[in-house]
This record gives sequence, structure tokens and C-alpha cells, in this order.
Amino acid sequence: MIGEHLGIQNIFDLQKWERLQDSLASVTKLAILTVDYKGNAVTGHSGCQSFCRAVRQDEDLLPYCQKCDSRGGLEAVRSNKPYIYLCHYNIIDIAVPVIIDDKYVGAVMAGQVRLSDPSGAAELEQILTSKNKKLYSEKWEKLKDHYADLPVMSYQEIVKISDMLSLLCSYIVEEALNKNMIADLFEKASASGSTPRLSDILPGYAMQNLEIARKEMTHILAGAHTDSDESERCDNPVLKPAFDYLYAHKSESVPLKKMAELCHISPSYFSRLFAKETGESYSGYTARLKIEWAKRLLENTDMPIAVISGELGFNEPGYFIKTFKKYEELTPAVYRKYYKTPR
Repeated sequence: MIGEHLGIQNIFDLQKWERLQDSLASVTKLAILTVDYKGNAVTGHSGCQSFCRAVRQDEDLLPYCQKCDSRGGLEAVRSNKPYIYLCHYNIIDIAVPVIIDDKYVGAVMAGQVRLSDPSGAAELEQILTSKNKKLYSEKWEKLKDHYADLPVMSYQEIVKISDMLSLLCSYIVEEALNKNMIADLFEKASASGSTPRLSDILPGYAMQNLEIARKEMTHILAGAHTDSDESERCDNPVLKPAFDYLYAHKSESVPLKKMAELCHISPSYFSRLFAKETGESYSGYTARLKIEWAKRLLENTDMPIAVISGELGFNEPGYFIKTFKKYEELTPAVYRKYYKTPR
């Protein structure tokens, strides 16, 4: 499987990532560190606060930080989302997992902040505590002034930043998988004794412009339109304008309000009627349908993931990847690798 051959160093260009990591830390005011699956740092500590710098430079306290990093990452994998928790010094940290083909390879750790509303910390887990109270008491005198300098944020701000980091990591992983897939194809072509060209191996990357990609997408989806698509449609005449528009404008993300207007009914009535006829909410139905269309394109074309994402109306590739994995339990690149139709 892919994940067995890739470590986090193969996924992230660590030099470029560390520069981006520095910028993210500066903008968000959170310290950011990238670790491998054992909790060992693979980058510098961007925006590290003086308190945590002092703790990590202490040979007695550093192991506790490393254990927090490792456990936080593993907990994020278990919950399959960014994990917000309290470290051994009771300050906020975030673990964003990096997962390849269901294998945990590392995490992006962020945090080193205090909550503006301390009562909110009651709902968060302290991932590690030490029984050596004497050790912490002895260290505190040197650390308490640094602790007071830690940034303060609301819980809502922390959640928004953690979601942003998660989307960014998903995008980086997807791009890395694409690059590794290309490299594998080049290696196979080279082994056959020929001199490979990118346009021979991956035609989608040799497209001259987006219009070609759109024509290919239209052709593929139109060719596979009949049986499965028709079975999706309902016979309710009131909803027919909405379904006709949805299938005719695959590249749009059409809000429920507009669909209701097309059917000349109120949004609330449209929502109830749609759920009754399809058994799903409007947003759930359209998301699942777009993933079905994406699967056809992944199976039958070499179109870049980012092009498929944009042409199916997703705001950004990271969101497309997240939605695809929600329904298929695979990233688009992994799905293509295993299900692409041979030519």
C-alpha cells in the first residue's frame, strides 16, 4: 500500500514547508511544529513561545512535550480530525494528523496558547500529567513569567485555525500522492527501455488549456449519464426544474434558495419536499452526486485533481478531497490509482 512506502519527509518538502510554517505561525499567533509518527520533530519550531522554548530546552521536561506530541497525533488519527487538547502544562495544543492510505505518518502540531475563557478548558482533555509534582514545582519559578506572556485566544478562534490547518495538510498530501504516482509511472516507463515523456504517461498534465479539460469532462459525464443518473431522479413535477438544472450545470454549486426559486416554492417547503422524495437533505444529495461524477472522471481520465474539483463546483481542492474521502474512505488520488480504467 502507498502509506507503507511514504514517510512524512516524502510528503512534505520540508524546506518549503518550514517557510510556510513560519508564515502561518506569524499570522495565526500559534506556534507550529511538524513531527513524525513517533513524535520526533522534523521541522524547526515556528513561532515557539518563550515558555515552551524554556520547557523544551529542559532535559527533564522535554520528554513530556514529546509524549504529548506523539499522543496528540495518535488521538487525532483515532478521531479522524484535528484534536484540540491540553498539554502537560495545561495550555492549548492542536494535533492535525497526516494520513496516507489509512497509515499515520506524522502530524502538524500547533498551539501554545491560553484560553480567553478558562472555563472552556474544562471540556478539553489533559493528554498527559506527571506524578512528579516536586519537579514541576521546582521548575515553575523560572517559567511563570514566560507563562504569563503566552497568547490568549477564544476557543472558536482555535477551532477555525485547526480546520484551516487540516485542509492545508489534506491538500499537501493529495499533491504529494500525485507527484509520487507520476514518478512511479516514469520509473516503469524507463524500465521498459524507452525515454518517457510526461504527455505520454499522464495526458491530463499535458493539456494546453482548461477548455480541453472541460470538453473531456462533458464527454465522459454525458457518456455515462443514462442508467445511474436517471435512477437518481424523482418523478415529482414540482421538483423537476431543480433536477433538470442540477444535471445540466454540473460545474455549479447551486444554493438551495436558487433551487426553490426555480421550482416556485419557498426554501423551507423545497427542503422538506426534497428530503421526502429523495430520502436525503439537499446538501447531502448534491455532495454525494458530485462525488459519483468525480469517480467517473477519476476512472476514465487523467485530468488533474484540482481541475476535477473546480469543474464540479468545489471551492477548493482541499474541500473536494475531504468530501471525497468522507464518502469513499479514500482520497481521489488513491481511488484513481486502484480504479482507473486501463486504456
